Amino acid sequence: MKKTQTKELSQLKKHIGFWMRIVSNHVSHSFARKLENKAVTVAEWVVLREMHECGGAIAPSYIADLTGLSRGAISKLVDRLLDKGFLTRKESSNDRRYQEIELTKEAMMLLPELASLADENDMEFFSVLSSGERKTLIQLLKKTAELNQLTKLPIE
Repeated sequence: MKKTQTKELSQLKKHIGFWMRIVSNHVSHSFARKLENKAVTVAEWVVLREMHECGGAIAPSYIADLTGLSRGAISKLVDRLLDKGFLTRKESSNDRRYQEIELTKEAMMLLPELASLADENDMEFFSVLSSGERKTLIQLLKKTAELNQLTKLPIE
């Protein structure tokens, strides 16, 4: 029997992605638990926050493009936010198929609390780094995302 030459396998813990995944999973899970107390999911937070950034009524299809989610998935997410009283929806008078969604006053009042939870969560995990290290980490991650053309927002 011939002995086949096998390439040495790289160690799991030598991969940057392994360490990023560990940190990311724990940061995300912790944030999701904090949001549960406000009856909001991470996906809902991302949509609400991005809508706030847009500053007005937008089409759900824009959120789908931004997040990389299907229009069906965004439709379900929008329906949940409508049911919770965080969005209003209006149909175009010219084309009933075209709709726009907008944040409600309730959502606008809740957003600062949710943003504070996001800030608190980041500090819990990243306060072990100096201010300079945090800035460098963000710069490196942004550079990696840019060079790999990673534009879709993380939802979960």
